[in-house]
Amino acid sequence: MDSTKIATQLEMLNQKFDAIGQNTSTHLEGLLWAKPITYWDYIQTDALLGLQTQRTVLPDEMVFVMYHQVNELLFKMILWEMHQICDNPSPTTAMFTDKLMRISRYFDMLTTSFSIMKDGMEDEQYMKFRNTLTPASGFQSAQYRLIEFCSTDLINLIDNRFRATIDRNTPFEHAFEHLYWQAAGKDYHTGKKSYLLDQFEKKYKKVFLEYMEKYNTANLWQKFKQLPEQDQRNADLVKAMRHYDYTVNITWVMQHYNTAKKYIESVSGPQEATGGSDWKKYMHPMYQRRIFFPELWSQEELENWGKDV
Repeated sequence: MDSTKIATQLEMLNQKFDAIGQNTSTHLEGLLWAKPITYWDYIQTDALLGLQTQRTVLPDEMVFVMYHQVNELLFKMILWEMHQICDNPSPTTAMFTDKLMRISRYFDMLTTSFSIMKDGMEDEQYMKFRNTLTPASGFQSAQYRLIEFCSTDLINLIDNRFRATIDRNTPFEHAFEHLYWQAAGKDYHTGKKSYLLDQFEKKYKKVFLEYMEKYNTANLWQKFKQLPEQDQRNADLVKAMRHYDYTVNITWVMQHYNTAKKYIESVSGPQEATGGSDWKKYMHPMYQRRIFFPELWSQEELENWGKDV
């Protein structure tokens, strides 16, 4: 036993607890009775594995439930990294690049994992249990919307039909009503919103508006523009920014689109998403033209966004 090392550690503990007005002896006494940590307690395995609840007796519904829960965990990991960049008043280029690559790897994982959904369920089972999900929809993933707000200037999330009428001086409430995903649940002629969209907004609109305001000037693009000009021209960093943009707004979206297409079109006749949206126009990037970093793409690339997939 290294008594010198232990003495040094005790002194460091004294300094730590003194700084917060705590008694070191009390905390050491507590250690005598504390249980050693186990993997299952640390990860909260039992609680995590108890969150999967089916609405039907169809086995493949469990695949559907667990896959979406994994997605939400990955979204949380992405937001965790984003906040470290966006909430930092002066991120360094090295820190920005490191976090951006982490975020990109998470989205790469989301993209490649769609084969679990596309090839991991029987068509017949899916078309049965999906009816029990109505009117719920993956559209209602609040974390995904927060990721979008943290990624780019708000104008790039506005429905392409209305961007010319909205700028930084537009009230956030007004801009909210013209976000691109409103088209999945609103009749723009009457203004009437679907039950899907109405319930989504009742649950999350307050936090959405808070994110819209906070991250419109502190998103990934704005943080990128704060980096030294020389670093903004770095080929590897620009490539990483473009990779993230393309992965989120084309590759991942198209994997989702093709998976939905496989199941929805496995039966004859007109079909719609569980939430009732025109899923083809809502999901396909050619229609949405959602681009996080338009300044990093050529005019030709912008004009052909989503057309070659």
